[in-house]
Amino acid sequence: MDHGYEVFHPHPSTVADFYVNVLGFTTDEEDNSIDYITVHRDDLRVGCSQDPDAPLTPRKPPAGSEIVLRIDDVYAEHDRVKTTGWDIEDPLQKRPWGLIDFRVFDPTGQYIRITDAEPRD
Repeated sequence: MDHGYEVFHPHPSTVADFYVNVLGFTTDEEDNSIDYITVHRDDLRVGCSQDPDAPLTPRKPPAGSEIVLRIDDVYAEHDRVKTTGWDIEDPLQKRPWGLIDFRVFDPTGQYIRITDAEPRD
């Protein structure tokens, strides 16, 4: 089963570039247009849709939502994101519930938590 969400931005290519170059997603060029680009990583798809009036203000919970990306190696992911120069909103840390994570905002203002797939001891 595929999972996904859509984000809105005046320039979908800006958002797609973030997901590809910062978060390691891929895109199928033949399935995209100037106003809609789909990127994917494993079974997660993100539709980057054009909306000239989309609000781009970062939305941190509880004012917005938190999108959670569960990955196998959060340390490697953190290092990869850091090398891109993208701002990390919340640093890599172990949470009280046992998961290690960090957080970034995408260009649309979505708050993204990048976390371990499983708790660590």
